[in-house]
Amino acid sequence: MNEKFFDLKKEKQDRMINGALKVFAASGYAHASTDEIVKEAGISKGLLFHYFISKLGLYVFIYDYSVRYLMLELSTGVSAKETDYFELLLQVKQAQLKAMKNYPHMLRFLNKSREEDVGEVLLETEDKRGILPGRYQEIVGRADLARFKKDMDVEMVGKVLQFTMEGILEEQFRNDSFQPDSYYEEVKRYLAMMKKLSYKNG
Repeated sequence: MNEKFFDLKKEKQDRMINGALKVFAASGYAHASTDEIVKEAGISKGLLFHYFISKLGLYVFIYDYSVRYLMLELSTGVSAKETDYFELLLQVKQAQLKAMKNYPHMLRFLNKSREEDVGEVLLETEDKRGILPGRYQEIVGRADLARFKKDMDVEMVGKVLQFTMEGILEEQFRNDSFQPDSYYEEVKRYLAMMKKLSYKNG
């Protein structure tokens, strides 16, 4: 990547980042079109390749940028003292919400990236792929599991919530109704319901 990208005005940087996030999130790497990306970003293809050389270069930059951006939001948005499982998940969602207010497709892009099977993409992003999952695991690992009912499988609860939250996100994008705040509020309701079902005292 040409480091001069960061010399561009922030508004132009964000248009390019958001255009790439949107197209890669919807289509994945193999089917993403640079024509569509430049159309979304409102720039020329020549400018895109001036800064990123290739579609692969752009994808790798977007992936790295997304991981770094979310890691920063998590570092400032999740309390190191919190031990309530559902409150920790809510704080993670709040951090993601802040990111999506600037980059609406960032979380969807990262979710989609887990399905990538193109060898060169996997190779170029290999060293970054464990960073966010590791951070999420570390955060949830602080939770006081003694609050759960004896018959509750916490790992299963986590999977149900992950599938639910990702499903809500996809549904809202498919319906063209995605708004970061409305997504967060819906997730919040599911977390409250699961907390009531899972904890000894609700």
